[in-house]
Amino acid sequence: MKSLTLYFFLAYLISWTIWLPLYLPKFGIHFLPVLPFHHAWGALGPLTAALIVSKLEEGNVGIKNLLSRMFQWKVNWFWYFIAIFIPFVLLVFATIINYFNNSKLSFDGLGVSSEFPEFGFVSFFLYSVIIYGFGEETGWRGYALPKLQKKWNALSSTVILTFLWALWHAPLFLYRPGFMAMDVFGIFGWFMSLFTGAILLTWIYNSSRGSILMAALFHGTIDIVFTSDSIEPNIMNITGFLLVVFAVFVLGLTGWKHLSKVERQIKE
Repeated sequence: MKSLTLYFFLAYLISWTIWLPLYLPKFGIHFLPVLPFHHAWGALGPLTAALIVSKLEEGNVGIKNLLSRMFQWKVNWFWYFIAIFIPFVLLVFATIINYFNNSKLSFDGLGVSSEFPEFGFVSFFLYSVIIYGFGEETGWRGYALPKLQKKWNALSSTVILTFLWALWHAPLFLYRPGFMAMDVFGIFGWFMSLFTGAILLTWIYNSSRGSILMAALFHGTIDIVFTSDSIEPNIMNITGFLLVVFAVFVLGLTGWKHLSKVERQIKE
């Protein structure tokens, strides 16, 4: 497990170092410059760490293997539907449920973010998939999950990975408004949402036989659904609940051993 320990150390080190100019002001330190899209660059830490450790382990073969799985697009169309459309389908159901409570039905805020006012829906989607999808999932699911699944079953590996994934976000509680506003219950709810997402990402990754692309698409789509500014909080809460129901259904359907109808993905 030495390589896995090195991976997480590098993922934290790279991301937390890049984010320094964003959270050091919390401690009265302001001399480091903040770059455009600075937070996004830190999200590439897991990807960078995975490439470094793969190179150290297997040389160019390791890099080639990782890149091939990043663009492993020859998978059943069903997984494209799950990765791209399921979050939106759940959002539609949540909006309809909310409509019967307050007679308001609107999707105007979908794909709109005040953080990136220049982005339309397509550019916001591409940004989310490239930065947070590939930037994170190449590391979390592409590198770390198969290593964990070599030693533990899929559900146990997902639990372990969720804790380590959550820890990676620690600096965000010092500078991201949404994170800084959380109380203890908010943090617990956020962690459970990570765990729910992790179950579904494990399912997608294992079922697509190790396609990082499918995990990246799902991660990017989930981010759009839950970070679009103008969607009502009540709709977000209902969507989150439906996502939990969906994850429980998937777990019951596939079982904890592989979280998939095929063998879980493992790597030495």
